[in-house]
Amino acid sequence: MVTLPINLLKQTAAELMSSDMVLVPREMSLQGAAHLLAQAQVSGAPVVDEEGRCIGVLSTTDFLHIVEKGKVPVSQSQKPVQSWQIVEDEDSEEIVEKYMNTDPVTVPSGTRIGVIAHMMIDAHIHRVIVVDERGHPIGIVSSTDILAAVAQAAAH
Repeated sequence: MVTLPINLLKQTAAELMSSDMVLVPREMSLQGAAHLLAQAQVSGAPVVDEEGRCIGVLSTTDFLHIVEKGKVPVSQSQKPVQSWQIVEDEDSEEIVEKYMNTDPVTVPSGTRIGVIAHMMIDAHIHRVIVVDERGHPIGIVSSTDILAAVAQAAAH
């Protein structure tokens, strides 16, 4: 059995999170969201309502499921920015809110690393959204953030 350093287990979402994040408005088109994620070089982002509250998550996995189910036509005439991107016809009105994951996994900033890791494992996800008391996203903790913390603790 591996014993983790106590300092690692005391780390919180606030210490692990990236506060530089992309927010996707729920009324944004799928094509716009795909371009936004690709330009930011991220694989997922919180979806927010008009008040800035987290109401969902949109990830590359969601795009793959959309294409797999044949819900959105993929244009053969345009090249996507990333291989996972959906390229829609210009007059398509498919919006993020219709296709996002409507059950985002969120945590307050004081949540410990072990709890976050268990939440990710239980939900089969790669990121949790850190929110303030009003439900506004203030950061994201990804599985890579947790791995980086473990690697740093192991190096000391």
